[in-house]
Amino acid sequence: ARKGFGPGEQEWGYVKVQPYSNMFWWLYYTTANVSSYYEKPLIIWLQGGPGASSTSYGNFEELGPLDAYLNPRNSTWVKDYNVLFIDNPVGTGFSYTTSLAGYASTNAEIAHDLLECMKGFLKELPEFVDVPTYITTESYGGKMGAEFALEWFKAQENGKIKSNLRGVALGDAWISPIDSVMTWAPFLLATGMVDNDGYEKINKAAQLTKEAVDNKNWRTATRLWSYTEAVILKVTNNIDFYNILTKEKLDHNQYSVIGKLSMDPTFAQEYAVYSDVSLDKLMNGPVKEALKLPVTHNAQSSLVFSMLNGDFMKPVINIVEDLLNGTNLKVAVISGHMDLIVDTPGTLRWVENMKWKDATSWNRSNRTPLVVENIIEGYVKSYGNFSMYWVNRAGHMVPKDNPAAMASILKEFT
Repeated sequence: ARKGFGPGEQEWGYVKVQPYSNMFWWLYYTTANVSSYYEKPLIIWLQGGPGASSTSYGNFEELGPLDAYLNPRNSTWVKDYNVLFIDNPVGTGFSYTTSLAGYASTNAEIAHDLLECMKGFLKELPEFVDVPTYITTESYGGKMGAEFALEWFKAQENGKIKSNLRGVALGDAWISPIDSVMTWAPFLLATGMVDNDGYEKINKAAQLTKEAVDNKNWRTATRLWSYTEAVILKVTNNIDFYNILTKEKLDHNQYSVIGKLSMDPTFAQEYAVYSDVSLDKLMNGPVKEALKLPVTHNAQSSLVFSMLNGDFMKPVINIVEDLLNGTNLKVAVISGHMDLIVDTPGTLRWVENMKWKDATSWNRSNRTPLVVENIIEGYVKSYGNFSMYWVNRAGHMVPKDNPAAMASILKEFT
């Protein structure tokens, strides 16, 4: 372990996942009171976007030992687990490529690169080979993480990687994009965020998106997804896609900086949330210096998004079904009830329609409250290896919005 940036023992490095592509990882060893780090599980965190950085956003805004203002975070996961942040896909955060061919254009390519990254990580730190390992994700990270988990499990079974992968958690995950889009209008109407006129406008745009998806016009679908979001912003006077109860009025200027970078409104909206100027200063200043890194943080991330344009709206429900039917991994779906972008009704729709061996039993199971210190922080429904968590008082960023619920979920999950 080394002294990295901020408190605690750390380790970090690059793995060459392709001849011209380097994936960056950053490990925080647990600060739990244990005689050896390896008594605690290893938890991998994958951010969304695609193109948002785990090492910056996930680390400093959600679950690392320090917040963006460098104050200690009481609810950091590092207190109980070894936490590994990976900047993925290549081009995100401190991960970089020297060739256009290094950018992923499909989910399968992303899974391949992540698996290569883990092989490199375990080669460097073989002590983790037997440590129970879990993938945790958020948003587009869930789409990437599901396929990564499946490929990793296969490689583990075939002896291509010596490791101890045990489960994958899909947090507010972009697994069935069209189910999210189609539930936006009814969700906003039910929560009082739009009137019937607004509902009709949003629904009309959503229907167009659905037609494109049904016809497998994936790039068009991505464009129409973005258009549907624009309609929502207009109708709701700039609602926060990541938490419908955000009090501050969001300003369109927030989007303009990034919009200029990518000329893509889709990208601009997605990234407003990840584009905190202070985070950028932090990553490209003190962090880059402390870790002695060779590249500018997030310099390539707008390209990451545009290269995945044709894959963005494709569902990966079949991958989750394969995880449940063909592996012994634990699978958890986590949904914050105030999230709009990946709203709970949309998530429930694909979850309840999944075809897997225990589907009937799962659907018939009781939903029980998730009680933490006498407060109902959410609900859970479990059967076999599959659980779904509904999290109260949380939007898209569950670890940040409801750390108490998140801690309790992790305890059950690991």
